[in-house]
Amino acid sequence: MSRIITIAPVTRIEGHASITIHLDDSGRVAGARLHVGEFRGFESFCTGRPFWEMPTITARICGICPVSHALAAALAGDLIIGAAIPPAARKLRTLLSLAQLILSHSLSFFHLSLPDIVLGLDSDPAERNIAGLARRFPDLIRKGIRLRQIGQEIVNLVAGGQLHPEFIVPGGMREPLNAETRDAIAVLLPEALELVRFSLALWHEHKGRFLAEMGACGDFQGLHLGLAGADGCLDHYNGRLRFVDHAGSLVRELAPDAYDEAIRETVANDSYLKPTFCTFAEDGLYRAGPLARLNVADFSGAPLASEERKQLLAGRPAVNSSPDYHHARLIEMLYACERMGLLLADPAIVDPHVLARAGVNRLEGVGVTEAPRGTLIHHYRVDKNGLLTKVNLIVATAHNSRAMDHAITAIARRHIRGDRLSEGLLNRVEHGIRLYDPCLSCATHTVGRLGIGVTLQAADGKVLDRAAI
Repeated sequence: MSRIITIAPVTRIEGHASITIHLDDSGRVAGARLHVGEFRGFESFCTGRPFWEMPTITARICGICPVSHALAAALAGDLIIGAAIPPAARKLRTLLSLAQLILSHSLSFFHLSLPDIVLGLDSDPAERNIAGLARRFPDLIRKGIRLRQIGQEIVNLVAGGQLHPEFIVPGGMREPLNAETRDAIAVLLPEALELVRFSLALWHEHKGRFLAEMGACGDFQGLHLGLAGADGCLDHYNGRLRFVDHAGSLVRELAPDAYDEAIRETVANDSYLKPTFCTFAEDGLYRAGPLARLNVADFSGAPLASEERKQLLAGRPAVNSSPDYHHARLIEMLYACERMGLLLADPAIVDPHVLARAGVNRLEGVGVTEAPRGTLIHHYRVDKNGLLTKVNLIVATAHNSRAMDHAITAIARRHIRGDRLSEGLLNRVEHGIRLYDPCLSCATHTVGRLGIGVTLQAADGKVLDRAAI
């Protein structure tokens, strides 16, 4: 008789989820699925609001990548007002996008995944966490906290606020960057670079054992999605959608507002996440995020990151192994440090002209940017007064939903048999999700019924009635 193994909750990820592993009659793994059990209705309650408010509202979707949502919302707003954004504002937005990488990737690596990488996937779960790691290696954790702090400090200095950015608006930025603040940010970059190099050394020290414990898994063919600039180089802030295949060959390149020619959403009956598929990919399968970006475009202008990327590729045209997401994140942090240094060295970044003012000139706007976890799409429609009539958000976790199912199925098939289960084996499956660093607060959608059950009970526990919403 077939059976189902349930892992709930999935630990050390952002949000609430469970995994089901389906075994066939012989006890072998038939498949595995990630289920997102939390519901948040941002798309619904944003309808009717002025589009001007969207950078502020959508930044509240997530406390880890608020900059990315604010940027995507502002990009969509830029198109609605139809105004050319001042060059200094573009530079500041790019700087924020890069600082967001430091902020988010350091959290993923040090706080969520490093306990497995350093202590081992089979180590005592009571110690295999950030607290246990801090007790054994306090200096290591201090460095991780400091790296994240630097990313947050840069965001605060450029975008205002203490967590959620305040200065990102349609038309550019609300406030310019002055020379004093620019210099304060520049002082932080050498320390950030040193900490990223420490992170890379840590990964190289432990990756052999970690990859051996994970085993060959999550290496599958499919497309990779990311943004590339007009020069073909990586552009986190505002490039064209580029799909490459598992061999690194260009498959399709699209303008951001043509995303729906390639990406379609579906509705799952067992999750609030709406999985996406690519219209021209086999089985619709594609990946987004740091590993995909590494395959989609080169890291021109960042020699240290380019060299580390070259080492990871090791002569291959592309990297398709999911465990290499960790290495790709660290390379992107290296890239961010180098690129931020170049931006701050440009005198134009302190130009006080950072905002173009205009009203509603178009009734639709699509903003696409690269969030730390992958490509982020905000699609808005408005009426003549600028009130939103449609809001659609497609986030990295949706892009990666099929890939995550592929990865955890491969891991489960390698490590799990019906007659033997251990916490360490199930932790390997959980880590298959951590590789993609999903943000479930960003990813939850709903269509139709909410799937919430309500039970009315008497004082003695007797069930009087049930209803489903």
